[in-house]
Amino acid sequence: MTDLASPPAKETLPEGPGGDPTVKWPVFVTSAAITLAVTLWCVLAPDHAYATLGSVVGWVSTWFGWYYIALTTAVLIFVIGLGVSRYGSVRLGPEHSRPEFSTGAWAAMLFAAGIGTDLMFYSVYEPVTQYLTPPSTATATPETVEAAREATVWTLFHYGISGWGMYALMGMALAYFSYRLGLPLAVRSALYPLIGRRVDGPIGHATDIAATLGTIFGVATSLGIGVVSLNVGLQLVFGLPQGLAVQSALIVLAVGVAAFSAVSGVDKGIKRISQLNVLLAILLAVFVLVTGKTAYLLNATVLNVGDFVRLFPDMTMQNFAYEDTGDWMSFWTLFFWAWWIAWAAFVGLFLARISRGRTIRQFVAGTMILPFSYIVMWVTIFGNAALDEIRSGNDAFTAVASAATGPDQGLWALLQEYPAFPVVASLAILVGLLFYVTSADSGALVMANLSSNLPTAETDGKPWMRIFWASATGALTLAILSAGNIFALQYATVIVGLPFAFVMIAVMWGLWRALSVEGRVVDSRGSALNSALSGRSWSSTDRGQHVPWQARVRRAMSFPDIDDAERFVSDVARPGLEEVAGELREQGVAAEVESGTLDDERPAVRLLVPAGDLLPFEYSLVHTTAPVPAYGGRVSRGTDVYSRLEVHLRDGGRGYDVMGYTKTQLIDDVLDAYEAHLEFLRMQAASG
Repeated sequence: MTDLASPPAKETLPEGPGGDPTVKWPVFVTSAAITLAVTLWCVLAPDHAYATLGSVVGWVSTWFGWYYIALTTAVLIFVIGLGVSRYGSVRLGPEHSRPEFSTGAWAAMLFAAGIGTDLMFYSVYEPVTQYLTPPSTATATPETVEAAREATVWTLFHYGISGWGMYALMGMALAYFSYRLGLPLAVRSALYPLIGRRVDGPIGHATDIAATLGTIFGVATSLGIGVVSLNVGLQLVFGLPQGLAVQSALIVLAVGVAAFSAVSGVDKGIKRISQLNVLLAILLAVFVLVTGKTAYLLNATVLNVGDFVRLFPDMTMQNFAYEDTGDWMSFWTLFFWAWWIAWAAFVGLFLARISRGRTIRQFVAGTMILPFSYIVMWVTIFGNAALDEIRSGNDAFTAVASAATGPDQGLWALLQEYPAFPVVASLAILVGLLFYVTSADSGALVMANLSSNLPTAETDGKPWMRIFWASATGALTLAILSAGNIFALQYATVIVGLPFAFVMIAVMWGLWRALSVEGRVVDSRGSALNSALSGRSWSSTDRGQHVPWQARVRRAMSFPDIDDAERFVSDVARPGLEEVAGELREQGVAAEVESGTLDDERPAVRLLVPAGDLLPFEYSLVHTTAPVPAYGGRVSRGTDVYSRLEVHLRDGGRGYDVMGYTKTQLIDDVLDAYEAHLEFLRMQAASG
């Protein structure tokens, strides 16, 4: 174990990060080999595969069911705890960064990231199943009011904040370690505070392999549910037969979209399609609300939310230890928690990509509230509409919606009870297809990134690897479907989610250790007395001689251009930093000064002081431009922007400009920051 060791050094000035992504061969070969082996096993010996998967799931449920339940609750408490703690103000990126997307656009992408085709079908199938056969007759007798109230709440529970807690954990961890500490955008980076540079060895490879396998099996499960259910809709609307032929065509469609995206670079288009998809899904739900029993559905929604708040504390730790519920836990709660875990790395990476610059508190609030609001809307409308059909005596609907084959029939049977079925069903097919193809495309992208060495957090894996993983996902989906039915996919998900469930414990631990260091950094900055007050940097010749206040006014009203900034760096900043570095070297401390070009958002000059395995000290002056304030002042050559040299420390920009400082003032500022850094090192040592 190690303290938060120094992440790999940032790029040498003036060149920025670059290069092409390369294959992370241990991760790629191992993940591909396991996927291929399972695929061939399901194709060559489907009966044996289905029976074996079922047996292994029974073993996992018996010995690790408690672990899935406890882990899910622990993650939720951890995530919410971080959001309300002092660490909630920490930014997922440099201190000076701000969100790239508006709150509305961010919310839409949150929906698209973590909500797939399966919600469309489980929102009918699960409430019906839990109403007819509740898990425990001790709390609800089948087909009673109590069973109806619990049925929808179970669905909200399985699709609710517990699962989104897992997404939030991975998203904030990936964003924090990548965008704030400069580590690769990979799951292994979260282990850096625990094992240091060994993340580049076998432990790091095993972590990324677990994430890759979890992703491919999790996405395959959603695709399997999607193709089977969409096949039913296509038969009802267009007369296409149900079977592997149509399902294979749907899988080929998903692979084709992913391949097209890989070679044409249409990621932004896919994101826009995802946002459109959410709007179309809301339109479908509003149609059911308006054309159905509107007052009943609105009342039921309020009641369901109240029941969820009341029952959640019991549900979150419920494992029916005193009752024999058969395989209910394997097919429901354990399956869903394994499914969320399998998707956690996949969705977490996407959440990290869209959340740079937000604080942890903003991130937690957004991921806990916004998607769950959509889920409440969808589940309560469709779930309660389905329950009303059953409770009203619609035996034909009951027989179809409660079919033991899985969730593929219920939604279509429900829509047949509403007007304009061909039009509405066509809209539902479109919504399902959009969810389906974007999941396949995004999953292939994430797996390509997990099995690649990426030069920057914004770089993606090579197109051929993305096409490979899209094809592998399609082949695995088809193979597991041929081994049995949708339940075979559930079995595989519960099994494959187990290794990554242990990785999530390490992710929580690593993130907590890193944020603890972050807290000590903040504390240390308040422990060192500012040199302007202490006078410790004054020499005998300038003691008591302050810069006239008129000079401060002139500096505040001056708006220099890039030439002025270049002169300041060459005449004041670099010589001052060189003097500090020279004195540090005289005291036996390694220190160096690096220079760069005055491009926007690039360091112009930087003092770097290594600290062994701890965080190094960095003091950088970064050139930026800003609009000239409206109150006017001296503007160089009539331009409407001016140059600033802002101070950046290890965690990002501090928000102030040193242009116009004297060399002594600049050295004072450097020493203030360095003394705070020494105080941090003392706190770090005292913490053990």
